[in-house]
Amino acid sequence: MAYAVFGTVSTRAHAEEVVSRLRQASFPNRDISVLMPDSFGSSDLRVDNQTKTPEGATVGAGSGAVLGGVLGWLAGIGMLAIPGLGPLIAAGPIMAALGGAAVGGAVGGISGALIGMGIPEYEAQRYEQSVKSGRALISVHAEANDERDRAKKILEDAGAQDIATSTEPSTSAY
Repeated sequence: MAYAVFGTVSTRAHAEEVVSRLRQASFPNRDISVLMPDSFGSSDLRVDNQTKTPEGATVGAGSGAVLGGVLGWLAGIGMLAIPGLGPLIAAGPIMAALGGAAVGGAVGGISGALIGMGIPEYEAQRYEQSVKSGRALISVHAEANDERDRAKKILEDAGAQDIATSTEPSTSAY
């Protein structure tokens, strides 16, 4: 059974701290996702035409964006324009889920993509409201119970809020 562990933070610096702690605990970059308002650091964005982001999901010139610092290590960073939410910066597996939502008109916005990732509807709506209010959402993929528990403890110790877990399809079969 695979899991996703979610939590929110209020600043980019806090998001970077959590991501740094997860990386130090040997969570691969491909298993860490961040979704945050564009206001968290769009001035640090630069075009990277090697990004595999779906074309319709990105905003601006080029097919994606890369953040400097700790967040720059994450896979698939790009900018999304989601109706009703405005510009967002996303990285990791959540980028693919939201990319499809942005291209398809964002039926259900962030919550629809999160529900598709296995999050219960009430939690998905709570996370969407958190992002709308200016918080960053961090998600960590974990393949086993001990990884899930480690990720949850890291988020707790780092002061993240709204921490929850959900089951998701295992990637070990791929």
